[in-house]
Amino acid sequence: MELYFIRHGQSINNVNSGNPNYMEHSDPFLTEVGIEQADYLAKYFKEKQHITGNKAWNVQNQYGFGFTHIYTSLMERAAATAAPTARSLGIPFTAWTEIHEEGGIYAREAGANQKGLSGRPRSFFEKSFPELKLPNDLGERGWWNRPFEAEDERQLRADKVFAELIARHGDRDGQPEARIVFVSHGGFFMRLVCSMLKLPWRQAALDMKSWFLLNNCSISRFDIRKGEITVCYINRTDHLPAHLVS
Repeated sequence: MELYFIRHGQSINNVNSGNPNYMEHSDPFLTEVGIEQADYLAKYFKEKQHITGNKAWNVQNQYGFGFTHIYTSLMERAAATAAPTARSLGIPFTAWTEIHEEGGIYAREAGANQKGLSGRPRSFFEKSFPELKLPNDLGERGWWNRPFEAEDERQLRADKVFAELIARHGDRDGQPEARIVFVSHGGFFMRLVCSMLKLPWRQAALDMKSWFLLNNCSISRFDIRKGEITVCYINRTDHLPAHLVS
């Protein structure tokens, strides 16, 4: 299996991260830059989807990607990033609720105590992303409807996602290899990498802290086969023009 992790495009929260007068949105939408990033990503993948020949060495995807499935979190910025690629490639496009960003959907106002909110309802996704296969239990009450996700729940969630990914798409004799896209979030990427590589959370040498930086609409690739996980690349942005790297 090949796993490709795409961080969502630039959101309204991202672009205002240094603005002291901005109140963070609980489920931020893409900016115009983020929409353009997602469109560039879709065009790039459309041009590179077909694998040109039986190439044994395609570690930088110089001979194409050949995606088989696209999964997205149900946070608006992720679904809006994934949708143009799903539309252009016409491959299975499915919501995976548990690949959401850390914390979930919660109130950001002072005094709100990070109260859990509802998240977008089924009608929003059906109207905005009709190609997206939604969970059967998603209704008009929204997809979150839980308290703020506590710190001790986050790594366990990533562990479960990785185990489920292997159960769904791990290599099997006689079956074609799956090439999976996750469109998700920077914090969840850190958790997933810690799950895959058994890394301690945010710990580095000499009492320093670690972090894997991801740009908006960057691509990271992991190959998972024959009892081994290979980190092929992290945070590629060469498919974007310089003015869209954020």
